[in-house]
Amino acid sequence: MTVETARTLVSRDLHLVDDLILLQLYSDVTLINQIGQYIVNSGGKRLRPLLVLLAAKAVGYEGAKHLDIAAIIEFIHTATLLHDDVVDSSDQRRDRDTANHVWGNPASVLVGDFLYSRAFEMMVSVGEMRVMDVLSHATNQIAEGEVLQLLNCNDPDISEEQYIDVIVRKTATLFEAGTRLAAVITQSDSNIESALANYGMQLGIAFQIIDDALDYSGQDIGKNIGDDLEEGKPTLPLLRAMESGNPKSRNLIRSAIEEGGRDKIERVMAAINQSDAIEYTTNRAKEHAEKAKQALGALPASEYRDALSDLADFAVARAF
Repeated sequence: MTVETARTLVSRDLHLVDDLILLQLYSDVTLINQIGQYIVNSGGKRLRPLLVLLAAKAVGYEGAKHLDIAAIIEFIHTATLLHDDVVDSSDQRRDRDTANHVWGNPASVLVGDFLYSRAFEMMVSVGEMRVMDVLSHATNQIAEGEVLQLLNCNDPDISEEQYIDVIVRKTATLFEAGTRLAAVITQSDSNIESALANYGMQLGIAFQIIDDALDYSGQDIGKNIGDDLEEGKPTLPLLRAMESGNPKSRNLIRSAIEEGGRDKIERVMAAINQSDAIEYTTNRAKEHAEKAKQALGALPASEYRDALSDLADFAVARAF
């Protein structure tokens, strides 16, 4: 099953979520509309809302709150993209100019704040304290992850555990929140809630690990190759290449992380390709994807559960 096949299972709900996003994006401040619609309509696959909708259907939800939660999750994600691109001084995302490149950093940060606050307004309208609890905790975790990543920049001595900790907070926690809330609004038992939360967490980790590997794959992934290295981010391919490479490669990568920039990108790419870094990174992602699939065993059999399982495979297979 492909992502598009999974989308067809909940196509009506996805259209309703898109309508809700456009409705809730509206502001009488024109610039907010322009930037909000620019980034929301920038070609993303709406993976996080898709997971919410599929998870809700997988546990038999029949109401409409999953639509609000899917839109809220997308707003939070979009806000983090706006802020990330400012922090990282990015000028391209998904083969388009970033909002900060078009409108400037102050406007991007402030519209990101608007999306966060609108998301919290929508949480209140859902009318369930657990929803507020889960999502407020998730946004806190995301902020902590951003700060940790900033602290780790230009540090070649961080451990793989520290690297995973950033991913858990910065990326996977929002996946976890979305799938967990599918169980919450269905009033599922604690075993189902834990299973869906674990699925989302493991999938989010796998997804981000592969994203980090793709930065050194040479593929057209909608951003410049070596963006992570330019920012001095010690991601897993670099950590593994230092661990398994020869002393010359190790010293090269250490200095590249410490200095940032693109001056050494070609030599770093060669060092990565001469090591087992990409294979190792991909295998680590596969381990987490497999854990995500195993967590789904607690759910009743359905085409929605199958789609969630297939999305775990997609998270890894999109790589190479």
